[in-house]
This record gives sequence, structure tokens and C-alpha cells, in this order.
Amino acid sequence: MIDKIAIMIVDDHEIFRSGLKTVINKIKNTRVIAEASNGRDFLSLLETVTPDIVLLDIEMPVMNGVEATKNAIAKYPDLKIVALTMFNNKEYLESMLEAGAKGFLLKNINSEDLERAIETVMKGNNYYSEELWNYFTQKFIREDKPSNTSGLTLTKREVEIIKLILEGYSNKDIADNLFISERTVIGHKSNLLSKTNCKSTVQLLAYVIKNKLVDF
Repeated sequence: MIDKIAIMIVDDHEIFRSGLKTVINKIKNTRVIAEASNGRDFLSLLETVTPDIVLLDIEMPVMNGVEATKNAIAKYPDLKIVALTMFNNKEYLESMLEAGAKGFLLKNINSEDLERAIETVMKGNNYYSEELWNYFTQKFIREDKPSNTSGLTLTKREVEIIKLILEGYSNKDIADNLFISERTVIGHKSNLLSKTNCKSTVQLLAYVIKNKLVDF
């Protein structure tokens, strides 16, 4: 018998949770094992249940999704958290990724895309709703970032790391894939941020896409 993927839903709207739970429980080999209405209750639940994936709202009372994600990842670094959002939450999305979320989903996602997102995250990769990723790319392209790459030189290893980041690999996965330490991966990413004058991984990816620094 195949173990079902255990999902936790964290959202302060009971009707939304109920609808999402119904959809998830209809997906093959997937089930909802717990629900919470705010970040504090979510952290408490993690002491007694072990979800494979957490679908977590950003804006919630008591403790919002960003703080809840930071606290959860600090204690359970392998926990897979995916942000749930509406388009009016866009300003929080980068904060969620920096906190350790594995991606973000629009709340109006259909069942097919939800199933694809769950499968992708379970494999250790990141998942981003296409509409939101397009927003991020355009947002950082519009920002006053240097677009002249004539003096920018990337090493072979930096190119390898960028390609793996684009595929959604975590620092640990990149390290395992390239047979280097996680500390070395972090060092390369820091150098990449410095070279491109970017402040986050999301900005770095948008910069790479804009300037076509790698083939992908």
C-alpha cells in the first residue's frame, strides 16, 4: 500500500480550508491530515503531526505566514511550505521565499495544477504559479538594476548553480548534485548576488532571465 502524501492546510478562512480539503482528498495518493487557522496554531500542531507539505496562507491573524514560515523552518528545516495567496498579497511573496517557502500558489488554482504543484514539491523542487512568477520577473526587470552585463563573467560552477536554482533545487540538493558542500553552494550564491547587485535569489533569477546569462 502506497503511503498518501500528508498535507496540512493553514488558512484563517474556514470555507476556503473546507473547499481546498475536499479537492486535495480527491487527488490520488494525497490526504489532508491537519488544519490550522493561524500561524501560532500551525506551529503548535507541528509538535504532534508531521505533514509532507504545508499549504499556508500569507495574511492571517495572530501570526502571519511569513513569521510562521520562519519559525517553522528554523525548527524543522526539511519542512516543505508552499504559500497560498491572492494577487493582492504580492508584496509578501518575496518575504515568504526568503523565509524558506518552496514556492507559491494562487488561491484560485485548479485541481490539475494543484496536483502538479504537490508532485513537484514532493520531489524537492520549487513550484510557482505561472501568473505570479511572471509578476516577479517583470517587477525586478522594471527595477533599476544594472542591465549592462559586458563586464560580468560567470564561472562554470556559477552557471551550473544558476541552472539548478532555476530548476528549483534547494542548497542541499545543489550540493548533492554537484558533489560539493552546502557551505560552498551558499558561498557561490553570495558571490552571484554581489556580482549582479541583487539582494535576493528571486532578484537574481529575474536578472539572469532578463540578461540571458545562461541557456535554459
